[in-house]
Amino acid sequence: MGVQGLAWQGPILDNHFHLNRNGRYLDAAKDFKNAGGTSVVLVHCPDFSAPPTTPEGHMQAYQDTIDMADSVRKEVGLGVRVVLGPHPAAFAHQFINWVEHDGESGKQRAMENYRSSIDEAVKFYHEGKAHAIGEVGRPHWKVSDEIWDLSNQLLLETMKLAANDGFALQLHVEGELESTYRDMAAMAEKAGLSKNRLVRHYSPPNVDSAITQGITPSVLIGKGALDTLLETADNCHEGFLLETDYMDDLRRPGAVLGPKTVPKRTHQLVAAGIDEELMWRAHVDLPDKLYGQE
Repeated sequence: MGVQGLAWQGPILDNHFHLNRNGRYLDAAKDFKNAGGTSVVLVHCPDFSAPPTTPEGHMQAYQDTIDMADSVRKEVGLGVRVVLGPHPAAFAHQFINWVEHDGESGKQRAMENYRSSIDEAVKFYHEGKAHAIGEVGRPHWKVSDEIWDLSNQLLLETMKLAANDGFALQLHVEGELESTYRDMAAMAEKAGLSKNRLVRHYSPPNVDSAITQGITPSVLIGKGALDTLLETADNCHEGFLLETDYMDDLRRPGAVLGPKTVPKRTHQLVAAGIDEELMWRAHVDLPDKLYGQE
């Protein structure tokens, strides 16, 4: 339950939370719990300086995230769901480096490495050690047409796999554009994937269903997001989630948002009069529907 005396007494889930053994690690999870948090969705964060290049490397990296989740459960007492997958930036940088070095063979190597990383993540999903696949998507910065097209090709493949195997996808896609929702919805339809099985990580705060196109928004809930979320929440028929994208990087303390933020914003939203059924959906019903039980 929440912290006594505050506006919300129900469970509180942060839908996109990273941890790093070389960061604050369990202390960050404790900060979340002490602020009233009860559950996190722990999203795999790759080593961007040297992402894995073999199936064994992907497996070992994912296993470390799973092991961290177990430590958070046992030592901090939080519920944890695990999301595993290849960050789109890791693929894009590998593609650039390998193509520059090896040409067409580098291109094929990068694509197969992405597929390998998906395959290893899906194995953990079917073993019950992961609850969804992500963050996957496409570059959120300007890249060549070739990288953009290949990223979309691989994302479509991943959506088809999600439709076949039944898992949800956390998406890392570009910016504030409403066209991004339309693109993702069209891709999901092409893949035969229910749109609400796509979770748009780092979502803008406008959650009106006319904008979100049936995709589940996971709102980056900084202070500036509150007014827009309050204004549009009643028109969000599928519901929304709240997240910090906490990075646990000692070089950038509190980036993207600090671990206490989702509990704090949840209490502020309830105090401001948001429908508590929407909060229950954000912290309980939608996570259960998307990811299954903790």
